[in-house]
Amino acid sequence: MPFTSTEDGDIFYEVSGPPDAPVVTFVEGLSYGTWMWRWQRDALDDEFRTVVFDNRGTGESDEPPGPYTVAEMAGDLEAVLDDAGIERTHLVGASLGGMIAQEYALTCDRATSLVLVCTTPGGEDAVPIPDETLDRMLNVPEEYGPAERIRYKMQPAFTDEFWAENQDLIDRIVEWRLETDPSEQAYQWQSAAATTFDASDRLDEFDLPTTVVHGTADRVVPFANGELLAEGIPDAELRSVEGGPHLVFIERPERVTAAIRETVADV
Repeated sequence: MPFTSTEDGDIFYEVSGPPDAPVVTFVEGLSYGTWMWRWQRDALDDEFRTVVFDNRGTGESDEPPGPYTVAEMAGDLEAVLDDAGIERTHLVGASLGGMIAQEYALTCDRATSLVLVCTTPGGEDAVPIPDETLDRMLNVPEEYGPAERIRYKMQPAFTDEFWAENQDLIDRIVEWRLETDPSEQAYQWQSAAATTFDASDRLDEFDLPTTVVHGTADRVVPFANGELLAEGIPDAELRSVEGGPHLVFIERPERVTAAIRETVADV
């Protein structure tokens, strides 16, 4: 397993796909491991070289003291790409990963396009997590064990219909998360990065082809945040997924995969 060393610790990453193909780098969300991109990677690995990595505090990566900032996490991404010898890459980020992708594109020079999934620019106009979702995330019944806690907090990120009809998949996701989720401390440190991120006054500085993918039924990062991104980034395209949830890359994977293919093709 490849690791790159930063001044704060080691970051795990993985590269697959044809060595001479265009590179697509995926940036994971708050507390999630590299498994979250398995649907897109399975679909794209034959035609692209794909890169995934564990954010600091998650999975195989080290857990340096926090709280963390999105700028620090974008620095981890730069260290991964440098270690892997990747000079140019198409960048895909979801949720917190979308914030990291924004920061990276604004401060580093390896990105050639952006696909921003279920994320936000932050700032005063950003729409916060709905109270009902926040209450569920913060007030898990005390008697619940680790697996039950994950299930309870994760449910609003799916549609109710998908949740009811795909319990076998939900069970597998819980197993993956039990293996890779950060400690409670690192979760809070990653959360601090997400809640303090603000690129709202820098959106007009983006000069990359950008596609924003957002579910209209997102109960974690409301759809209005995707609209803010698409309105603020020059020439960005908004692809709304009607009825799509926060974890649209799992529930509607083909929509995200198509957005990646078409964004890359337009560069």
